[in-house]
Amino acid sequence: MGFEGLEPSPDLRHLIRDYGVGGVVLFARNVDGPEQVAELVRELQSLARDARHDLPLLVAVDQEGGRVARLRDPWTVWPPLRALGRAGSEDLARRMGESIAAELRSCGIRCDFAPVMDVDTNPRNPVIGDRSFGDDPEQVGRLGAAFIRGLQGGGVAASAKHFPGHGDTDVDSHLELPRVDHGLGRLEDVELRPFRHAVEAGVATVMTAHVLVRELDDRLPATLSRRVVGELLRGKLGYGGVVVSDDLEMKAVAKSWKPGLAAPLAAKAGCDLLLVCASAEAQVGALEGLVRAGERDEITWDEMDAAGQRVRALKQRYLLPYADPDPRMARLSAGPGEHRELAREIAERGGVPA
Repeated sequence: MGFEGLEPSPDLRHLIRDYGVGGVVLFARNVDGPEQVAELVRELQSLARDARHDLPLLVAVDQEGGRVARLRDPWTVWPPLRALGRAGSEDLARRMGESIAAELRSCGIRCDFAPVMDVDTNPRNPVIGDRSFGDDPEQVGRLGAAFIRGLQGGGVAASAKHFPGHGDTDVDSHLELPRVDHGLGRLEDVELRPFRHAVEAGVATVMTAHVLVRELDDRLPATLSRRVVGELLRGKLGYGGVVVSDDLEMKAVAKSWKPGLAAPLAAKAGCDLLLVCASAEAQVGALEGLVRAGERDEITWDEMDAAGQRVRALKQRYLLPYADPDPRMARLSAGPGEHRELAREIAERGGVPA
């Protein structure tokens, strides 16, 4: 769940206490500085302990670099992933992932919804662009895998996004439902290739895209489609980790499927973690929709148990043994000189302003 403000909102407290919500995603609206973020995470985890959660909350953020980075100065300000693509260095990609992980961990954030594994093949794409490593699917895969290894080697779960590929679209899924009209041959050669690299690298999570890939499912967007998540990602690509939905309040989904319907569809498709990032009404609607679907056996106990086990394994790997973040260390770890120097090197080799 997401929320407004620099402290846990009353709605979020209620959701953690009474609904057992297991994770929180932070945005710029929740961030004022390293000490404040560390204190926020300490308070969130205290709420979970008071509610007798058996595992800590998974606290996540989008920290890609470039224009999608929730933690800004005094944290390291990283260039976009496109700079890494132009530099072409797996070593730089791995080191950037490691450095981001160190700064996130010091604040208690153990999941980064990065890197973008979309291939930037459409210059009219309004939402991907320089967030992608580039237009070469093999290079996107190699650099993305190196970035993943760096993040996860530093103790932060990575997320390959947006499956099965949002690169060749000309619509922003925050506003409308994009459509992808390529055949299977093209999808295998371009869109899916980077995700195969990510799976081989052991990526902890994969985030779905709210895109309609007509060759795979001409009715449901990828997030809600068992053909895309269950059959393609889990089956054909052999992915056994945690699948995360993109935000179910994005209009690509929300215009046609209210949260109480979208959440069960995403769960039935094979998503394990569902993001509902803004409205408390939508969050409660999604949770109640899941409960009703379980009561009606629309989601089987076996499916729920499998999803629960995958999430538990993720938390056990990245959260245990758990210790609350130290606000002082969070401040000292934000934007150290060696990270800023690395960011400058990536920017220079990638030909972007530092």
